Amino acid sequence: MHAIEKILAKKAGKDSVATGEIVNCFIDMAGINDLYLQTVRSFFEMGGNRVYDPSKVIMFLDHYAPASTITQADNQKQFREFCWDQGIDLLIDINEGVCHQVLADRGLSYPGELIVVTDSHTTTHGAFGAFGTGVGATDLATILITGKLWFRVPEIIRINFEGQLPKGVYAKDIILHAIGELGADYAVYKAVEFGGSVIQQLSISERMALCNMTTEMGAKTAYIQPDEVTMAFVKENVTREYEVFTTDPGYQYAAEHTFDVSKLAPQVAAPFSVDNVHDITQFVGRQINQAYLGSCTGGRLEDIAIAAKILDGKKINPRTRLIVVPASRDVLLQAMEKGYMKTLINAGATFVTPGCASCLGTHQGMLAGGETCISSTNRNFPGRMGHVKGEIFLGSPAAVAASALEGKITDPTQYLD
Repeated sequence: MHAIEKILAKKAGKDSVATGEIVNCFIDMAGINDLYLQTVRSFFEMGGNRVYDPSKVIMFLDHYAPASTITQADNQKQFREFCWDQGIDLLIDINEGVCHQVLADRGLSYPGELIVVTDSHTTTHGAFGAFGTGVGATDLATILITGKLWFRVPEIIRINFEGQLPKGVYAKDIILHAIGELGADYAVYKAVEFGGSVIQQLSISERMALCNMTTEMGAKTAYIQPDEVTMAFVKENVTREYEVFTTDPGYQYAAEHTFDVSKLAPQVAAPFSVDNVHDITQFVGRQINQAYLGSCTGGRLEDIAIAAKILDGKKINPRTRLIVVPASRDVLLQAMEKGYMKTLINAGATFVTPGCASCLGTHQGMLAGGETCISSTNRNFPGRMGHVKGEIFLGSPAAVAASALEGKITDPTQYLD
């Protein structure tokens, strides 16, 4: 079996599972974000009274942080009251940040874990050797009542990245390249495992970005086999019991792809699809109105550090806005302590509350019609960050910072000496 299959078998109380098999698994951590009040409603509509195990439930008030409408405020009020009534101690309020980063910060993401959240980018947790996946409100309500959920064991494909990363090329660039080559629907209800020599060069932060964006291929989950980098993070952050699973020798993948990234240029996904991927050089000089650094894809400390390095002692273009959204409170505090926040504010950046902000297109950095934004986020379809006639280019944090500096799409390589 593959390590992913071993996780599902373990949680289902079975010796083995096979591709296509339906299994009922106990969930290690079930998360609800503030887009999904329907989860609470469904819990009661389905006859729920008390949550199966409150210690395995976490509530995130991250998408509307802080609330910008009365409806959002009322929804969050109901979430808080549900947690207090049910004895759910893991209430992550509006000051904490994006669900996936908070799980990592608190040591709640670890090898062998089965994590289910009402957020499609729960694939992020494959960076820790966990099985992470997103579900809807009714499925999550089922977990609240029973502690379990059904899964169809997915086909598993492997994507290898080989070579040495060129200057200016990051995890965001190589995953955009893979999505551009394979297509946005390539991995629908499949698991994507990453391997190859490049993975060993990537930090946990970069691995999170890689796994996060498998959602943009339609993936059910993502996975990176735990190694020294993983275990160093686990040793420092995780206090819960965990188990590292390994893939059996000779396991046959449904498909396998290898990309040599040694000569890859920085990439961008152009409007209006995440698989509309090109070398950034094709769009260099394109005027932008906004540069956006943040989200569960590109708002971690390393991302903010790269931007601070590029913008240190400089000013962003006066006709461009740079919005910085730390992925979590911990990231914000570290950015303050290391001076990155001061550097970016002096350069002209606007910091907003840790959370999802305008990545979901509701507040804190919306685009007007006819405006163009380069963003470190994960989606660029019409209306994603505001007006349907706003255009979004997806790129690395370095590309975002360099473009903010010049007021136009810019290859960041020249600023990284």
